[in-house]
Amino acid sequence: MDRKLYTVIIFSENAVGLLNQIAIIFTRRQLNIETLSVSPSAIEGIHKFTITTFAEAGMIDKVVKQIDKRVDVLKTYCNTDEDLVHQEIALYKLSTEAFLKTGSVEELIRKHDARVLEINKSCVVLEKNGHYRETQALFRELSETVGVLQFIRSGRIAITKSRVERLSDMLAAMERKIGRNSGNSENNG
Repeated sequence: MDRKLYTVIIFSENAVGLLNQIAIIFTRRQLNIETLSVSPSAIEGIHKFTITTFAEAGMIDKVVKQIDKRVDVLKTYCNTDEDLVHQEIALYKLSTEAFLKTGSVEELIRKHDARVLEINKSCVVLEKNGHYRETQALFRELSETVGVLQFIRSGRIAITKSRVERLSDMLAAMERKIGRNSGNSENNG
């Protein structure tokens, strides 16, 4: 089995139940969703789902085709890491007392390119943006040196390396086609 990590990007209207329909497609194919992020896209009224999963190339193509058949889905794209610029955000909650006992606090923060979001009597909250292996490396080091009270990592957020969002090109092409068709119907009428 030649499974690799794919990032599936779905553009859709914000419809109730769509996430469930998408999850069922992955479940039927016995694919686990590794990360999931949903947010409004740059185009008003359109949401962007970013899903990562390990799959074989043939299987992920079938999943993309099935998702594209959903009424509320405008377009689905499948990407590999080479096609994308992507990041995750991670938050780490630590005991202030334990954190300050660590002699190399500044060095640790600089080494991992993290930043302090909150510091109070009881806790320190650090933020780290990066790829999975980078956020995980900071988690491991903090666990071993300070102890982590709470830890959370976001799903992947990603944009393509192409000049513009592919959906913008697709919508522009659809508008041109509609414009040509309405022009033809006026000429025929």
